[in-house]
Amino acid sequence: MTPGNNDSRLIEVDDLTVKFKIPEGEVTAVNGLGFALERGQTFGIVGESGSGKSQSMLALMGLLASNGSASGRARFQGQDLLGLPEAQLNRIRGNKIAMIFQDPMTSLNPYLTVERQMTEVLELHKGLPRKAARTRAIASLEAVRIPDAASRIRRYPHEFSGGMRQRIMIAMALSCEPDLLIADEPTTALDVTVQAQIIALLRDLQRDFGTAIILITHDLGVVAGLCDQVMVLYGGRIMEQGSAESIFYRPTHPYTLGLLGAVPKLDHEGERLVAIPGVPPNMARLPAGCPFSERCAFADARCAVDRPPLAPANGDASVLRACRFEPADIARRAAEMLP
Repeated sequence: MTPGNNDSRLIEVDDLTVKFKIPEGEVTAVNGLGFALERGQTFGIVGESGSGKSQSMLALMGLLASNGSASGRARFQGQDLLGLPEAQLNRIRGNKIAMIFQDPMTSLNPYLTVERQMTEVLELHKGLPRKAARTRAIASLEAVRIPDAASRIRRYPHEFSGGMRQRIMIAMALSCEPDLLIADEPTTALDVTVQAQIIALLRDLQRDFGTAIILITHDLGVVAGLCDQVMVLYGGRIMEQGSAESIFYRPTHPYTLGLLGAVPKLDHEGERLVAIPGVPPNMARLPAGCPFSERCAFADARCAVDRPPLAPANGDASVLRACRFEPADIARRAAEMLP
């Protein structure tokens, strides 16, 4: 989907492609992504591990590995992030755009107190003196509901639980009041109670600060609770993209159906989950055609050699990777798989 010109849009990404050089040649991890996000909206990116979710956002942040490169366009407040010099990008990262990484334990420095890690960000980006930075850091911790923040800010990351470390990462990311927050698997490895608390926290903070959120996850339950728009990725390509309502209630791609069918349902106790057969593709040896063809129940011989383009779906702004199936077949399969 190619974004158009719209002043209300905070970020517009067009034809984002990420490649990595490896001894065997070059691997395309992300291929032709495009989306637009307005202020205060939440955009979900879902798909299995290795689908390109995290790499696409690391590319926007300029944080790819040394053997990686990104091309395309990513306009944020009038500036193309992919073409900015490192010095200019550093003024945006952590300030206008913040990111919560997958593992809060490895993202936080174990040798520094929470206080030093939080005040450093505020001193660098906001020019606050140490005392003022500490006051603001404590307020940020209180905003994410960490009890006795004034005392606990002096502790080290290992002295907090997983859920508390995740809250610290959120507080650190929001301390500069960014316009865009990228949350990479913010509920991974947390128990369901803490997951619900983190989701509610993100929703409350977005309401209070008007922050736009890009949510990277494999958890469709989190997507349903937070997102306005959803992009489904597979093999580094968009399989389907549209409103959360259309993705959940009118899915039009076999891969989306597979993801939804694999979600446990409370009213189907004792039934086996509908798993997607096979394994995710080797990104160094993708089929010439649709990357999902080897696992797709609808695929025929042509799917492995013909690469389908994106096409309109659901009569709205949604798009899907065009397939060789009839709408009636998808509707029937959806009725079988979904509640």
